[in-house]
Amino acid sequence: MLELRAENSVLVVLPEVGGAIGSWERAGHAILHPVSDPNLVAQKLRAVAAYPLIPFSNRVGYARFEFGGETFELARNFAGEPHAIHGNAWERSWTVAHREPARAVLSLDHAPPEDPAEQWPFRYRATIDYRLRDDGLSVILRVENTDRRPQPVGLGFHPFYPRTTEVELGFAADSVLIAGPDSLPAEQVAVEGEWRFSPMRPLDGPPLDNCFRGWDGSAFMRWPDRGYALTLTASEPLRHLVVFSPPGKDYFAVEPASNMTDAIHHPDDPNRGLVLLKPGEAVEATVEFALARL
Repeated sequence: MLELRAENSVLVVLPEVGGAIGSWERAGHAILHPVSDPNLVAQKLRAVAAYPLIPFSNRVGYARFEFGGETFELARNFAGEPHAIHGNAWERSWTVAHREPARAVLSLDHAPPEDPAEQWPFRYRATIDYRLRDDGLSVILRVENTDRRPQPVGLGFHPFYPRTTEVELGFAADSVLIAGPDSLPAEQVAVEGEWRFSPMRPLDGPPLDNCFRGWDGSAFMRWPDRGYALTLTASEPLRHLVVFSPPGKDYFAVEPASNMTDAIHHPDDPNRGLVLLKPGEAVEATVEFALARL
């Protein structure tokens, strides 16, 4: 466990639990909400407040895909689902590559066959750079292809936030994917009516577990009952936004991601968000969180 401090902000980082954030608090307020999910078996019931999505976000349908003339089978790493979910970086122990009072850089080398190929069949090197400020946090994600062949890569970040009776959410997007019974995209519809979060509105509608597309890279959350707001901004190529608000829970998630759900099975979609990395190439993205008082 690493503890980063910047004036009134304290960030706990868990290198051995997928490089995750354990908690982020400022002046006694929980900015992120630690969640223990028994379906994510590799987290071993450890509560985490945010974790990286590498080398893909969301699901690979039925944990199987074809690429470069080969067929690959992945481990089903989410209890109760037939799919592979959120890549494998969250399942691994990361190394602390650099440490300062308010900064930590973590690294991970995934190298089959020494490492489990059923988690991901290609070699890659990932880094996370956490930079804490009193009024915010920067998260810089980087994935490099260290294999001898090209590979498809997506990336994202999965933060949880406290869900109170007054919390509000706002963002702009073009369309949203509607999932079928198998939790994979079945339909794409325009962002209208109950799907619309521009202007900002209370997060009080039906449960959501949806990927929004054509996101402009900014999202806004406000807690009037707690007196603060949080702005999330994400760089290219993070132009998908997953909103997860499960019923009856005291948290929700707003997750910037590069790729759509099950992107590997949508090769004809020019905006699916996967990046084809040749050997030695890398992709990088930054997620910024900025706090403000109301």
